[in-house]
Amino acid sequence: MHESGTGSEADPKGGSGVDHEFLALERELAVFLRRARASSGEMAREVHPDLEPAAYGLLVRLEEAGQQRATDLAGYIGVGKATMSRQLRALEELGLVVREPDPADGRASLVRLTDEGRSSFRRVRDARRDRYMSKLAGWDRGEVAELARLLHQLNQRAESEG
Repeated sequence: MHESGTGSEADPKGGSGVDHEFLALERELAVFLRRARASSGEMAREVHPDLEPAAYGLLVRLEEAGQQRATDLAGYIGVGKATMSRQLRALEELGLVVREPDPADGRASLVRLTDEGRSSFRRVRDARRDRYMSKLAGWDRGEVAELARLLHQLNQRAESEG
C-alpha cells in the first residue's frame, strides 16, 4: 500500500486525525466564496447602483429558467418567503422584474425579468464572462469544462440535500 504525506488509502487522515484533502478543500472554498460574495456585490451594483448583492442571484435564475413563481425562486435560492418577497419587491421598485398573474393559478403570480432587467443583466453577465476568460486564459479548455462539471456536481448535491 502506498502512503503519501496526505494519508493513505487505508487511513486518509494519515494517522494525524486531519483529512488534508478536505482541509485544503475547505480552505479553498472559503477563499473562493469570499471572493464570489465581493464579486456578486460588484456585479449587482453594475446592474443597478441600488441592487442588493443577494438579489443578483435571482436575476441569474430568471434569465436562465424564465418566469418563475416566487416560492420556486425561494426554494431554488434557499431563502424563506419573507426574504424572497422583500428581494422581489426591491427588484420591482428598480424596474428589473415584474410580477404577473399565473394563468395556471389565479392566486399565484409569476416573476419575470423586464426588458430593462434583461438588458442590464446580460451586459453585466457578458462582462463577467470576459473576466473569467481572462483569468483562466492559461487553462486548457478541458480543465475549464472539468471545473464546471465538478462545481455543477457539488451544486446538485447541495440542492438535493437542501
